[in-house]
Amino acid sequence: CLARRSPERTVKKLRLAKALTLPEATSVSEACRRMALKRVDAALLTDSNGMLSGILTAEDISGRVIAEGLRPDETNVAKAMTRNPVFVMSNSSAIEALQKMVKGKFRHLPVVEHGEVIAMLDITKFLYDAISRMEKAAEQGSAIAAAMEGVERQWGNDFPGPHSFIENLRDQLFKPSLSTIITENNSVPVVSPSDPVIAAAKKMREYRVNSVVVMTGNMLLGILTSKDLVLRLVAQSLSPDVTLVEKVMTTNPDCATLDTSILEALHSMQDGKYLHIPVADKNGQIIACLDALQLTHAAISMVEGASEANSMANTMMQKFWDSALALQPTEESDARSEESRMATSDNAEGKHIPPHVGNSFSFKLQDRKGRMHRFSC
Repeated sequence: CLARRSPERTVKKLRLAKALTLPEATSVSEACRRMALKRVDAALLTDSNGMLSGILTAEDISGRVIAEGLRPDETNVAKAMTRNPVFVMSNSSAIEALQKMVKGKFRHLPVVEHGEVIAMLDITKFLYDAISRMEKAAEQGSAIAAAMEGVERQWGNDFPGPHSFIENLRDQLFKPSLSTIITENNSVPVVSPSDPVIAAAKKMREYRVNSVVVMTGNMLLGILTSKDLVLRLVAQSLSPDVTLVEKVMTTNPDCATLDTSILEALHSMQDGKYLHIPVADKNGQIIACLDALQLTHAAISMVEGASEANSMANTMMQKFWDSALALQPTEESDARSEESRMATSDNAEGKHIPPHVGNSFSFKLQDRKGRMHRFSC
């Protein structure tokens, strides 16, 4: 049994980030400065007794402070925070943490041990790590071996064999494109580079998103995100009323197309260290701007959804994911990842170093554009 040989991976063994923790009485402007120094877009807040009372994200600051016309230097974080955040215990299973984040549709999850917050789990980094592990391990074959173990005995002559399983895996991971998650009535909030930042923040709140695209006519000039507002506006003591969008936006963002696969888009985000990607149609018109959370949910659902109606596929895919999460990164790769996170630019998320995986055999998969990929489970 896989569970007996390889104990379920716990949250504490994941690649966690040390949480920025601030008292409720901290001003929003000071919180933004601290977040900028730490290169993070969320902070945990504690009450006068030192107990966890809330979480403050870039989206909270954009929608509840800037869009409301409040002064960040005169507003306490308690006014903008999300109270009583969902958290997870450090000894909980990694899968349980993932399920909580998917169900609640949030990126950040505080990790608690012995009544104290010890770290923050970011679902996007969780997924990037899992993808890197899957690609490494599948290259070396340990994931496929784990996925196959016991399944052949369970299904006997009905078992499709490694080749069919790999083809099924390729279909699930490579074929779904961004067109599958963009609806026909999807609308994109657009601002002009000469608009004041407060107008962009109000538009984000109106559309319930954390980014707007910046355009002149049909030309895409940039993208402005709630994280930009934290790191480049409030942390720099700039006024949202008089600061223009062009002064704090990210220029020349990477774009995807409707034919771009979900996995390709995730890889682009991981490689470029950004959280949002505009999507253009065949005529070059921007029809959507997807964030990492949307793509994360899509990536998870495309695996889970494809196996729901097929118990054999579900058995194999569950073993596939379990063995991905069971792979241990080395201390060396953790250290390299931490060092690179501390040396990033304003819009960088921190360089991700894929974990090393032990010995095994390897295989590669070719996507519909003819590119070769390696996998990890």
